[in-house]
Amino acid sequence: MFSSSQFTPEYFPLTGFPGLEEQYPWFIFPFCSTYLVALMGNSLILTVIKKNISLHQPMYLFLAMLAFAELGVSASTLPTVLGIFLFSAKNICFQACLLQMFSIHLFSIMESGVLLAMSVDRFVAIYNPPQYTAILTLPRIAGTGATLGLKSVMLMFPLPFLLKHLLFCGNITLSHSYCLHSDLIQLPCGATRPNSILGLYIITSTFGLDSRLLTVSYVLILCTGLGITSREGRWKALNTCVSHICAVLVYYVPMISVALVHCFLKHTAPAVCLLVANVYFWYHLCSTQVVLRSSRFARG
Repeated sequence: MFSSSQFTPEYFPLTGFPGLEEQYPWFIFPFCSTYLVALMGNSLILTVIKKNISLHQPMYLFLAMLAFAELGVSASTLPTVLGIFLFSAKNICFQACLLQMFSIHLFSIMESGVLLAMSVDRFVAIYNPPQYTAILTLPRIAGTGATLGLKSVMLMFPLPFLLKHLLFCGNITLSHSYCLHSDLIQLPCGATRPNSILGLYIITSTFGLDSRLLTVSYVLILCTGLGITSREGRWKALNTCVSHICAVLVYYVPMISVALVHCFLKHTAPAVCLLVANVYFWYHLCSTQVVLRSSRFARG
C-alpha cells in the first residue's frame, strides 16, 4: 500500500548554477568552445585513423575507441547543459533522464576500460617488442573493444529498470545539469538498497578495479624500462610510462576531486560542487587529445 504523497515523476528539475543566472552569458563561450573542441577533435581523430591504413596499429586503434567513448559522453551531456545555459530549460522528462544516466555511465565505464587496455598495449610493446604485432593482432583488438562495450552494457542495463519502478516524494530536484545514478538514487521514498548495491558493485568492479590494474601495469612498465640496457630504449620506455601516467591522471584526478568536493562541501557550498562537476566534464572531454599528444611524444 502506497502513500498518496508518493508518485512517479513526469520530469526532474535540473540544477544550473544557483544565484549565477545573470552571469550565464559569460559561461556560454567557454562552454561551447570546450564542447566544440571535444567534438571536432575526437571526430578528427576517428576520421584520420579510419582513413590512414598506416595508423591501423594497436595504440591508435585503442585511441580511436577512447575518442568514440568521449564522443558518447559529449553527446549524452550536451543537450541538458546546453538547454540550461542557452534556453533556461531546467526540466528533463523521466525517460530521457534514465537514458542520459545510462549513456553517461556506459561511456565512462568504456573509457576506463580502454585506458587499461592502452596500458597493457604499452607494456607489451616495451616488454616484448619482437612479438608485439603477433600478440596484439587486429582480431584481438576488435575482440577487446567488443568485450569492453558488452561489459559496459551488461553492467548498466539493470539500473534504468530498477529506478523506473521506484516511487518518489518531496523534492525531486537533481543536483547537477545532467542525470547521474548517484543523484537519482537519493530521491526515491522506498527501499533503494538493490540500486545502491548494484551501483557500488559497478564502481568497484570498473573504476576501482581498473585503477588498481592501471597502477600495476605502469609499475611493470617502469620496472621493465629500467631493466633495458640501451640508454635510448630505457629513455623511450620511461617517457612512455610518464606520459601515459599523465594522460591517465587527466581522467582520474578530476573524478576523485569531484567525489571529495561532494563528500565535504555538498551541503556547505553547493555552488562549488556544481562548478567542479561541470568543469570535470568539460576538462574530461578533451582527455583523448592529451593521450594523443603524450603518445606521440613517447614514440618520438
